[in-house]
Amino acid sequence: MENENEKKTADTAVRKKPDMDKLTELIIVIMLGVTALLTAWASWIGSLHGGNQATNYATSNNLASEGNSEYNAGVQQMNQDMILWNDISSLQIEIVFAQNNNNEAELAKLCNQLFYKMAENVSETMAAKIDWNTADNSSSDPQATILAWLEKENSMSSPFFDENYVNSYFTKANELLAQSQDVLEQGQKDNSNGDAFGLVTVIYSVVLFLLGIAGSFNHKANKYAVVIIALVAFVIATIYMFTLPMPTGFSITSFFKG
Repeated sequence: MENENEKKTADTAVRKKPDMDKLTELIIVIMLGVTALLTAWASWIGSLHGGNQATNYATSNNLASEGNSEYNAGVQQMNQDMILWNDISSLQIEIVFAQNNNNEAELAKLCNQLFYKMAENVSETMAAKIDWNTADNSSSDPQATILAWLEKENSMSSPFFDENYVNSYFTKANELLAQSQDVLEQGQKDNSNGDAFGLVTVIYSVVLFLLGIAGSFNHKANKYAVVIIALVAFVIATIYMFTLPMPTGFSITSFFKG
């Protein structure tokens, strides 16, 4: 009776060993397939991040170029307006002297000069800052218009003492440069995310390698150890991959639209 029980136990052990081997082989096959698919997925998403990075870098460079052009244009315009204001200030002083000396002929001449200089050259932004009404550009009485304007509070105050006014020359340039910086930072994020997906691809490649050589081990303990290491690496890589953001604007359905 005891011999029969021992024989049954031995037969059961023999059957369990092949079952364990088959289970291990099944796990290896399944992991090979899943890892191959996830490797392709990680590689594809990484390439999309790389494409976004290149696009964002190019866009950032274009915006920076436009911003620098606008900045140079702002500097040029500001210099022209400063020269204009110096001319206006000189005429204002001469008008005051003509008034003090009761020189009506000189006063009329200077007022005409200043009126047409203002009407033809002063921008709306500067006009608002120095209280010049652009509607007066078509006035039929230049002298009266100029004298009335000189009575206003800001008529003789240089607009270039106001930092906000000076900065207004560079508003568009600053907006473009800020956009350029934002796009550049997004490109840098895409670069980092692309590198991260590349790392995931490398780990998956190691997993595939380990699973590929697992079958060559005759010693079962070694085979199981390799499979366990591969499984741990697979889990770590997969968890890490799903913590990474997808590319901006990514939608898998968009690839199936005509």
